Amino acid sequence: MSQGSILAKVGGGLLIGWAIAAAASPAAERPAAYLGPSALAASKDGRVLYVACADAKRLILVDIPRRAILRAIDVHDEPTGLALSPDGRRLYVTCAAPESTVFALDTASQEITASIRVGHTAMAPAVTPDGRRLFVCNRFNNDVSEIDAAAGKEIARIKVTREPVAAAVTPDGRMLVVANHLPDGRADRFFVAATVSLVDLPSRRVTPIPLPDGSMGVRGLCTSPDGRYAFVTHLLANYQLTTTHIEQGWMNTNVVSVVDLVRREFLNTVHLDHLLLGAANPWGVGCTADGRWLVIAQAGTHELSVIDLPAMLKTLWEIYPSRVASGMPGNPGILGDMRRRIPLAGNGPRELAIVGSKVFAAAYFSDSLEVLDLSSPGAARPSVIPLGPPPRWNDQRRGEMLFNDGTLSYQHWQSCASCHPDARTDALNWDLPNDGVGNSKKTKSMMLAHMTPPAMSLGVRATAEIAVRAGLKTTMFSDRPEEDAAAIDEYLKALRPIPSPYLIRGKLSSAAQRGQRLFESRRTGCARCHPAPLFTDLQSHDVGTQNEQELESRFDTPTLIEVWRTAPYLHNGRYETIREMLLREKRHGSVEHLSPQEIDDLAEFVLSL
Repeated sequence: MSQGSILAKVGGGLLIGWAIAAAASPAAERPAAYLGPSALAASKDGRVLYVACADAKRLILVDIPRRAILRAIDVHDEPTGLALSPDGRRLYVTCAAPESTVFALDTASQEITASIRVGHTAMAPAVTPDGRRLFVCNRFNNDVSEIDAAAGKEIARIKVTREPVAAAVTPDGRMLVVANHLPDGRADRFFVAATVSLVDLPSRRVTPIPLPDGSMGVRGLCTSPDGRYAFVTHLLANYQLTTTHIEQGWMNTNVVSVVDLVRREFLNTVHLDHLLLGAANPWGVGCTADGRWLVIAQAGTHELSVIDLPAMLKTLWEIYPSRVASGMPGNPGILGDMRRRIPLAGNGPRELAIVGSKVFAAAYFSDSLEVLDLSSPGAARPSVIPLGPPPRWNDQRRGEMLFNDGTLSYQHWQSCASCHPDARTDALNWDLPNDGVGNSKKTKSMMLAHMTPPAMSLGVRATAEIAVRAGLKTTMFSDRPEEDAAAIDEYLKALRPIPSPYLIRGKLSSAAQRGQRLFESRRTGCARCHPAPLFTDLQSHDVGTQNEQELESRFDTPTLIEVWRTAPYLHNGRYETIREMLLREKRHGSVEHLSPQEIDDLAEFVLSL
């Protein structure tokens, strides 16, 4: 694909032309032949399962007793989340876009009766027990929409930390629990972790609860039936260690953290990995209504974990909770006989729905549902409900599957997506031996990596193709055939930038337009090293950012496209914001003479790319 087909001048401003009208999908542009089931909700009587298919932009209704497709409903944008009203009469469907929509579906007539405009990449709807309020996570606005359900109107925005991706309302209706995908803030400090936001609904007051050090890649959230606990699935990165090996969780472990909602504090973290077999990329999580079982989808290893919940909670109260020591390698967990690990026939289970004793898992890459009956002795192997014909993966789709597949790595500890969630960044610094030891650098986004050689901050890989193959060997510790690496290349080449949340209806704001003129002017010289359309000169420069541990002073010029999504900034992540970097790094263009307003305008333009 040529540069010109990806980037274009629009309305006199340098914008990502084709992306302005595109839906805000976090992955590559995918053929419509795939369904991509990714979110589930079950009717109140347990007879109908609603399935949101992200790739097909479709809602599929499944008759649970007959295991048959009832109906398919097409929607305009990618459906990302489902929630039923307490009376079961309305199904709320979040559809992701730069200006997202929440649809209300009448479950009796199966007709869409209302649509509500919300924020950027809406997902994870949650309804209060009285049905009066609906909450929707706006992932890339870093906030939550509060909606009056009866009026069908947004009434407030609640600020959280970074990329809210999952939410639940406690059974008493007094608290909204929000899981944030990535750490916020600098990457070069001792403690770096994602948070859970506890929102007191009467006051809208937000209490951030930090997860353990190294927590990132948060995906799933549920609360216990009694409202006492929240369970959050995520990765726990040992980013302080040099990545010389992978076994026993040396790099990434896969966990569920428990938050005590009564005390409003972190309780502890439970490792899902076995000592010699990882449980890569935990995703969906749910409790049975009787509180007997906690079920977790392991998207990277294509399994379900079924955990004796009372026994697990009892054990957690008996051990010492530590946010620092929880992720140390060699500590594979405390579950033992409390957990059953059940392989699935499908690939990439994501969200779960639990109906009585039956667990439904959305197998994303297999376009199917996996059904596990917990009442069966020993939890027999799940059965499968196809949602369509078996998918025939092209190279791009197969590459996406491989990128997310933890079984490619040694002992199944991690996938490529563990450090590059949605093929972007985990917001952590890592010490990779490919450029020496003792010089940690922030994980780079894979967006446009194949178009902007060389790869890595020091340019130690001449091309992204070389970096992909080296990563499989030295980070995944896996020897894969060439066709696997080539398929991953195709997936990464097909990635599309998401329109920035700083754009206004797809266009630069007035401040960003002023910033663009500054960016392109000789006064700043920004465009010398970051020329359009790729906003990189593909060269290395010494701009004075070397620290005392680093032997090299020249760093590859990164593309600025989608830079709004890749904080913190510089190769070692030492700045939280673009504005802070501009103020303190005097050799990134000539900006020391700019006024505070001009600095703000320049940052606004860069963040709009």
